[in-house]
Amino acid sequence: MSQNDLDKLRLELSVKAKNGLDFIVSAIIIWSLISFIWTLSYSDYNKSVLTFIVGGPMLPLAFLLSKFFKTTWKVEGNPLEPLGLWLNFAQLFYFPMLVFVLIMKPEYFVLCYVIITGAHFFPYAWYYNTKAFAVMAGVISLGSMAIALTMQPANLYLIPLFMVAALLVLALWLFLDFRQSKLKYDKQTQN
Repeated sequence: MSQNDLDKLRLELSVKAKNGLDFIVSAIIIWSLISFIWTLSYSDYNKSVLTFIVGGPMLPLAFLLSKFFKTTWKVEGNPLEPLGLWLNFAQLFYFPMLVFVLIMKPEYFVLCYVIITGAHFFPYAWYYNTKAFAVMAGVISLGSMAIALTMQPANLYLIPLFMVAALLVLALWLFLDFRQSKLKYDKQTQN
């Protein structure tokens, strides 16, 4: 397969899946709820458990949003399509670290969860052929660590709130990138 053929396949994924915007908007909603959870007066352990629970509806919510955004989850005939699911599953192998932090240092749970979530975006930069995922993976991971190092323990909610802000930037960037890709794709399919 030539580089040109590979780029065409990635362009098709970018356009038909709209750069995964349904997942990013779903994540904005989930992380907004998580931000609220971390403002509550529960123990860090209980807030961490609630964070896990609130994260559960991510996939069904993304599926519902895919109907609203008219995104395609399965791009028939595109051999790269299954890779998107595998890239998403990769973050599950970091969950034992989350469980360890939950048990040993629950006050750091939300930080670890943000870093894992943010870092897992990195390979999608290649998958959708957009720098947005690569840049924001670094911004989310390093930014959340910087916040954690400089804030008071009572302000842990700032970490998931930062995640929400970063996801909003990512969603806008991905939408703008999608529009450019769509023009390129339409031109390519007309030839």
